[in-house]
Amino acid sequence: MSVEAGPQAHRRAAELWDTLSGAELLQAMADGRFPEISDVNRHIGQVLTRAVPGRVDISWTPSEILCNPGGTVHGGYIAMILDNAVCLAAASTGERFVPMLTLNLNVDYLRAVRADETYTVAGTCVHPGRTRMYSTATVDDADGRPVARASASVVPNKAFAR
Repeated sequence: MSVEAGPQAHRRAAELWDTLSGAELLQAMADGRFPEISDVNRHIGQVLTRAVPGRVDISWTPSEILCNPGGTVHGGYIAMILDNAVCLAAASTGERFVPMLTLNLNVDYLRAVRADETYTVAGTCVHPGRTRMYSTATVDDADGRPVARASASVVPNKAFAR
């Protein structure tokens, strides 16, 4: 399902922004009822598939443009998808959606990530604190093997507080 354009669609999106919980708004993005927050998702091949309070699932198909000279996906892009997952997992716990800022991100690279293969990324908010949250994320290949893992501390971006 694609997101509508025009003034009426903007009013509906604003209503969703003001009324849905963090998880509900993320699920609305996954369902195509709310526009993506950033074009970065499309650039890196990220598709949000599911959101419930404290957890998000992402389908990730990195393209060749994300590869290093060795032919595998650059570690910075792997860190980026993991960072997105930990932040979205934390945001899913809120009464309202608020984007997160990363305080620290610890990444373990376990296997090579290849372009044009689809990976599953799962983010879980382990500690949904009021001011500081702690989340983990894993990237798994099509066989269910972990290829990278991360843990992070994040905080709500106060510029979006309401």
